[in-house]
Amino acid sequence: MDLAEIWRVMCRRWYVLLPGLLLTAALIAGVYVLVPVEYRSQSTVTLLNSKKATVAFDGNPFLSTQASLTGMADGLARNLNSDDSRADLKAQGVTGTYEAKIADNAQGPFMWLSVTGTDPAAVLKSDQVFTAYAEKRLQEFQAQQSVTPEAMIRMATIVPPQKPEAQTKTRLQYLIMAGALGFVLSLVATFFVEARRRRSGKPGRHRPAPAETAALAGGESEAAPDTADAADSGASASRTARASAGSSP
Repeated sequence: MDLAEIWRVMCRRWYVLLPGLLLTAALIAGVYVLVPVEYRSQSTVTLLNSKKATVAFDGNPFLSTQASLTGMADGLARNLNSDDSRADLKAQGVTGTYEAKIADNAQGPFMWLSVTGTDPAAVLKSDQVFTAYAEKRLQEFQAQQSVTPEAMIRMATIVPPQKPEAQTKTRLQYLIMAGALGFVLSLVATFFVEARRRRSGKPGRHRPAPAETAALAGGESEAAPDTADAADSGASASRTARASAGSSP
């Protein structure tokens, strides 16, 4: 079946295809309403060496970096993603989904703190609370290990919580899936109806009944003697004509 035939079937069964397309449009509209747009705000922080460790660098923490800071950043991210931290953040009014992780392709103890939700204002506020909570949790985590204030690792905000940006990828994927599914089902229904109509409209072969078969066989058997009698009569007439011709003077 080529494209021209497909188009002819679609035009011929438009009364099946059109309702399917209307239902597809309704399905897309439903997905558009039920799947809201998500917004995301993100901040970038880094861990710095303690005041005691930066004395040799005139107190500049950016000149003093250690591999242990990256390990501490990983441990802090795991702690922020724990159930206890989630409960604390929820009690402080953080809504939506948040995540703490080491920044991609980071060449130091850099962390990304992000919050995702459907309300842009709430997302921005939640990311601000989350960033402040991360610094507080870092200090508490070290205080539990009896680290003196002069030896505590510090946190600095490199990029503050940014204005929430719309994340339309997930919603767009659902819309495409709904449209493709509805269109495919509409075509399947259209060609199913076409196949049923063709099957019902196809002429069947007439098979003679047994009585008709017997009657036909009897007619042929009766016709055979008649043909033989006609042939014998013709042969007798020919002999009589020749005999008459021979006896004439």
